[in-house]
Amino acid sequence: MAENTTGAGTAEEMPKYPSPRAAECPFAPPPGLLALHDSGKSVRRVETWDGSTPWVATTHAAQRQLLADPRLSANIGAPGYPHTTEAMKEHAAEMQPSINNTDGTEHQRWRRMLTSSFTRHRMEKLRPEIQQITDDLIDRMLAGPNPTDLNEALSLPLPSLMICALLGVPYEDHDFFQEHAGVTNARFESAEKSAETTRVLREYIAGLIEAKMDHPGEDVLSDLAERVKAGDLAMSEAAPLGHILLVAGHDTSANMITLGTAVLLQNPDQLALLRENSDDPKFVANAVEELLRYLTIPHLLARRAVVDDIEIDGEIIRAGEGVIAALPAANWDPEAFPEPEKLDLTRKAGHHMSFSWGPHQCVGQQLARVELHVVFSTLFNRIPTLRMAADISELKFKEDSQAYGIYELPVAW
Repeated sequence: MAENTTGAGTAEEMPKYPSPRAAECPFAPPPGLLALHDSGKSVRRVETWDGSTPWVATTHAAQRQLLADPRLSANIGAPGYPHTTEAMKEHAAEMQPSINNTDGTEHQRWRRMLTSSFTRHRMEKLRPEIQQITDDLIDRMLAGPNPTDLNEALSLPLPSLMICALLGVPYEDHDFFQEHAGVTNARFESAEKSAETTRVLREYIAGLIEAKMDHPGEDVLSDLAERVKAGDLAMSEAAPLGHILLVAGHDTSANMITLGTAVLLQNPDQLALLRENSDDPKFVANAVEELLRYLTIPHLLARRAVVDDIEIDGEIIRAGEGVIAALPAANWDPEAFPEPEKLDLTRKAGHHMSFSWGPHQCVGQQLARVELHVVFSTLFNRIPTLRMAADISELKFKEDSQAYGIYELPVAW
């Protein structure tokens, strides 16, 4: 039987998690995280914000093994779950069961409700609409002030418009839900404000679902309304599910558009490759996978509680302990991605971890892919002189958010 070794030290001797990014290389994972990866063990204990000491898995292989193992639970109320924020920890016990915090057959039930709404085929059918919206937004951007903030001009409106159309949410409410999504994803927001934001958003979603019971459309909230009306789903279940989809459906894609644009502008050789091959769907699709790998927007995920002892790499992780699969470390694991620090749009990177792994892989990943394919094959051709209008050192990166990105990206042409 293996023995715990790296867990034997005191909390004071343990690395802090998460550690800060290096100012000179804000696109790379934090040096402290890379040092954990290079320590020779695939799992290590760390100390987090509340003094707890979960395990961090840093290698690609270890993360795939752990995230597929039923002995790990996504239940945020389970003993040992490594909460991201004070708000999550304080309200874990009262969190409604949903797609993001259930396991096994219960989780499968939730996922089946959404499978048909987010298939690859259905998302591909949206490509012409995504292309039209992208072109319209770029037209508006070119007719507007120069320089401008790419977030406001393109990155936020595109995924917001698409998730609104898919869910059946009025786009004119986008300022309201984008502001509240920012609170939801903030690492250092108070538990009280986070709880109030959750309450307001879920009341908003519940109101939309109630309206769709009498006036359904061809959208996800109408599908949920039909289930509520039939008694298959309680409103207390439907509203949190709609809330999750609304927040996750635009925030991560928006951050990826902005961050991906910035990193391409910082790598002119790779940008030139993308421009030269922008009419090759296979090249663009491959390039998007590499950008997803390189940047890892969900930089503080994925997190699990251990419900039964599990052995990995000579360590025993006990029931009641927590595990964090540090996705950026897996995406920069040289065993899985040789020379990971090199952005290479020709690299075969489809096995990256940016949509997580196992039963809780991102349900909206196909929508995100199509949006990114369209944006990155269009933006630099439509605006070939696009450049950053601020030095990289002037940008504010979202280390204080659960979704990594840049708050504002001034661009000019």
